[in-house]
Amino acid sequence: MTTLSGILTDRLVRQLVHDGAVQSDEPIEARQYQPASLDARLGNIAYRIRSSFVPGNRPVETVLDELLMYPIDLEQNGILEKNQVYLVPLMESLRLPPQVAVRANPKSTTGRLDMLTRVITDANYRFDDVRPGYHGKLYLEIVPKSFTVRVMPGLSLNQLRFLQGDCMLNDDALRALYHAAPLLYDAEQQPISMERASIQDGLLMSVDLCGEQNQGIIGYKAKKNSHIVDLSKIRYYDAADFWEPIYRQKRDDLILEPEEFHLLCSQEKIRIPPEYSAEMMAYDIGAGEFRVHYAGFFDPGFGYGSGDIPGTYAVLEVRSHEVPYRVSHGQPFCKLQYARNVAPPETLYGEGIQSNYQQQRLALSKQFKQG
Repeated sequence: MTTLSGILTDRLVRQLVHDGAVQSDEPIEARQYQPASLDARLGNIAYRIRSSFVPGNRPVETVLDELLMYPIDLEQNGILEKNQVYLVPLMESLRLPPQVAVRANPKSTTGRLDMLTRVITDANYRFDDVRPGYHGKLYLEIVPKSFTVRVMPGLSLNQLRFLQGDCMLNDDALRALYHAAPLLYDAEQQPISMERASIQDGLLMSVDLCGEQNQGIIGYKAKKNSHIVDLSKIRYYDAADFWEPIYRQKRDDLILEPEEFHLLCSQEKIRIPPEYSAEMMAYDIGAGEFRVHYAGFFDPGFGYGSGDIPGTYAVLEVRSHEVPYRVSHGQPFCKLQYARNVAPPETLYGEGIQSNYQQQRLALSKQFKQG
């Protein structure tokens, strides 16, 4: 295993699995390998618990015993009710080398369904961050926020990114990368100049509230009372039964009502070159009372392909909290933090693997019929 700093891409993740750093109740499947991450799978049992938690300095199972309400056999009845908290042991467990850490994030489909999912590990005060050298089980907290959902063993809701050392680009390194190859493109497929791009602890992106690329639709709002979404069904549900389209407003703005979930679209199209990975981060806690983007990972090749794709829009998962909040067209909304890969992946996003959102505009999750 290499000792270089960076994100471990597909070939090196396969090596980790071969060396026993990732273990599993069932053999790891080829579909789980992504360009710069590994999909984790749900086990057979979910536990309905009274509240969310981090275990602190204790084992997860000790806290689980204190919060447990009842178990659910996901083979027989994998229905998870809206706004309830569940804990699911994952099939995968870790025996990490001392120099390798893990960061977890929801998959894109998970975020677009407004499912709050976070990885929990033993003796840890943080969600989604797994310390270097960790040996132990992985658990996934699941809170469906907008829809009651049906899940099943083997389903992947989250992904694991393996990293060594300090691999994040600082602003100077990000400017150098942007100067060499623009990372943002406009709707006319032209690169956005370095002078127009904004780099502040990451690459800032803004929200599109004109909808010119989507027939005047600027977003979707989740309906309050919908039927169950079975996550195994692809292109199955009529979007109108679950989502309300939001059309362009007179002043190109939008008021986000408290605790309503929206899907919006970035104004810019983004590119992730093969030598890098990226993660969508909160823009600034002082910039507004809303959360943007559950699903944070962007793989090498997203919006890039073999160099022939002039960027791809980012779909933004947005929830306002406590007070109504007005956003305007072009307002900075989120930021991308880029990280170096140890090596380019053997397979880029969208090439030879199931990548559902490579040239998306404002796309719902894959469970809904398109167009």
